[in-house]
Amino acid sequence: MGSHRAVFLSDVKMGLIICLFLLGVLFICDGLHVLGPSGPLIVELGGSVMLPCYVEAPIPLEELEVEWKRTDSETLVHLFQEGESKPDAQDPAYSGRASFFTEEVKHGNFSLLLTDLVTNDAGVYNCTVYREQETGQTSVEIEYLIVTGGHAVSAYAREDVTLSCSVDSHIPPEELEDVSWKKVDQDITVLVFQEGEVQTDFTHERFRDRVEFFGPEEIFKGNFSLRIKTLRMEDKGLYRCEVLSGEISAHTTVEIQPLGCNSLVYI
Repeated sequence: MGSHRAVFLSDVKMGLIICLFLLGVLFICDGLHVLGPSGPLIVELGGSVMLPCYVEAPIPLEELEVEWKRTDSETLVHLFQEGESKPDAQDPAYSGRASFFTEEVKHGNFSLLLTDLVTNDAGVYNCTVYREQETGQTSVEIEYLIVTGGHAVSAYAREDVTLSCSVDSHIPPEELEDVSWKKVDQDITVLVFQEGEVQTDFTHERFRDRVEFFGPEEIFKGNFSLRIKTLRMEDKGLYRCEVLSGEISAHTTVEIQPLGCNSLVYI
């Protein structure tokens, strides 16, 4: 009976040790819970953007280290160490452009302010937080909303004409809040893409049944070029394709210049 009791206690002890070991592994693996944005940040060239990164419980500054790095090149964008930012350690490309909100660090907010945005700033950034033996990380992606295609188009009356507009971004078309074509000089709405669908109800009666996009496949590629059928002399003028995503907008303009009666010419 005594031997059975000893074996039982031994099994219990071993089980408790294994349980404590697994809890320790889980604790180490879980690390710091670092929070960031739920999706890419859409920005505009020359502007500024805040890259969110924070923890729920503040960390004593003497135990804290934070690194902001690009994932594609391991470029050091910003370093907070020994209770202060280390501007001398950051890559020269980000000197004077990347900074913390100093008073927020003690509250667990390690968000990065990036200013004077340039084309090369697009990409994915990692915010890694260290506290003694604990580590946590979140990623933030920067994307630009770029609209291209503007040029002048010369065409004859009664012909069809295409006004180019392409959205150069990884944003799915259904997530774009609004893509609208307007005749600028008369403030006339020509065609609208909204809530993932073409909205012909907004089309001015002058263009009713004469304008269209190039179908779902092209829209999925970011092609919002406008086709105007049976061109009229009063269609001449300046047109704007404007794209809205959140608080960011971008546009391109195209001018229709009518010709005489013989051929279609693109300039």
